[in-house]
Amino acid sequence: MLDTPVFASAAVAAPHRLASEAGRAILAEGGNAIEAVVAMAATLAVVYPHLNGIGGDGFWLVHEPGGRLHGIEACGPAGTFATIERYRGKDYDFLPSRGPEAALTVAGVVAGWQLALELSRSLGGRVPLRELLLDAISHCREGYAVSDSELGNKPDELEALKAAPGFLSGFWVDGAPPKPGARRKPETLGATLQQLADAGLSDFYRGDVGREIAADLERIGAPVTRTDLERYDARSVTPLKLKLHRLSVANLPPPTQGLASLLILGIVERLDEARLDSFEQHHGLIEASKRAFIIRDRYIADPSHLSHPPADFLSDAALMREVAAIDAKRAAKLPLRDGDDDGGAVWMGAIDGKGLAVSYVQSNGRAYGSGCVLPTTGILWQSRDASFSLDRDATNPLAPGRKPFHSLNPALASFDDGRVLPYGATGGDGQPQVQAQILSRYRAGQSLATALDAPRWLLGKGRDTGSASLKVENRFDPSLLERLDSAGHPIAESGRAYCEGFGHAGMLVKHAKGQVEAAHDPRSDGDSRGI
Repeated sequence: MLDTPVFASAAVAAPHRLASEAGRAILAEGGNAIEAVVAMAATLAVVYPHLNGIGGDGFWLVHEPGGRLHGIEACGPAGTFATIERYRGKDYDFLPSRGPEAALTVAGVVAGWQLALELSRSLGGRVPLRELLLDAISHCREGYAVSDSELGNKPDELEALKAAPGFLSGFWVDGAPPKPGARRKPETLGATLQQLADAGLSDFYRGDVGREIAADLERIGAPVTRTDLERYDARSVTPLKLKLHRLSVANLPPPTQGLASLLILGIVERLDEARLDSFEQHHGLIEASKRAFIIRDRYIADPSHLSHPPADFLSDAALMREVAAIDAKRAAKLPLRDGDDDGGAVWMGAIDGKGLAVSYVQSNGRAYGSGCVLPTTGILWQSRDASFSLDRDATNPLAPGRKPFHSLNPALASFDDGRVLPYGATGGDGQPQVQAQILSRYRAGQSLATALDAPRWLLGKGRDTGSASLKVENRFDPSLLERLDSAGHPIAESGRAYCEGFGHAGMLVKHAKGQVEAAHDPRSDGDSRGI
């Protein structure tokens, strides 16, 4: 199932072919990598609605040809009425994941596009917004085929999802899930995108679209207000960086789990060198993931409420302390949080002919987000329930204006030999684990396509049992799985060679001599395309 890799002067990668074609077309017309990604993101918001949309959040990592890095945080805060008292008063012990009460944060995606396009213009980008949104609007008006990924998706809390306002009429047909060959035509969403193309992206928050969003959210009983929308802007952030042997890796700071992704790489770098696909290599990655998640769950929060500077955890001394806690032969028995492993996200990337590189991830929070489709605008609103706690003493207690913890974290590596590699993955807690697996394979000499095709494992809790296990695709060497199991890693075989639950990942690299190589995940509906 190897994706056919692209070798070109410029390229894109995305989890749906309609999106990668939209991005390729922008590059072919002279657009830059940021503009290509906006076109892909808008298209994915239409044709991959179970995983993302303009009612969600997004995070950007942009690398200029000269080496300068830019980060964009586009995640909205909890709404004015999103208080612990509100939910406790309604007898909630945990925040709901579906319905109006789950639609509790401002959507940041569109503000992120706006800030990214401002950066694009400062770098010479000139493609009009109307052109960037054109493919997405056309798919709304003319219809599109429901993807294999969506057809096979089995969202959690299905009954609550079906009860969410607008879900059944927006996504199901005659009260049943769509079947193979089904087509969808979200014309109301298309009209909203057309309004944004005509009036500008800020209209989503402070214009006609924002007014209608606020009215619909109030009508269904969600805690986000028009004032919350009007006050929101995406913001530029300084990426976190980690120096490894012959490369540097960048990711985003809190509230994302970008720190965890860098911690895994930094810890593994300091373990004894291990052969690719050996017990030692996989055991080291798994144990490093556990150490990274302990730090993540204790410290990552709204950036204005951090107890420690994130960069402190990436010092050599701090990383060596984590290495010392790892047993080279036995698995640690460590508690894992109940993760948001529903996989409601998309990663995409682009590198243009001038070398501008983008790594971007966009998300609903979980499959179909809150399930609420706002009737006037056709927007599916996200769910960030897993990001907050109703315990005031928790790391991330719910409070109006507070930003949610985010699993989203786009990555980018810069090699000492001049290569630039935007990469990323989806899947909640799986994102740092898959990022580490695919980058390790590439560093060991595998091609992008081979690294993405290779079997994966995923450390996490099972939805049914609540116990931790190491879920694996069935293409691993049985002797390796036996050794991992005997070392204390409880193996849970997926029974599938390629399992979408292990995330959609993608990678692009601009080689030192200028050629761009790109590949996307065979577990998705996407590909890579170049010019």
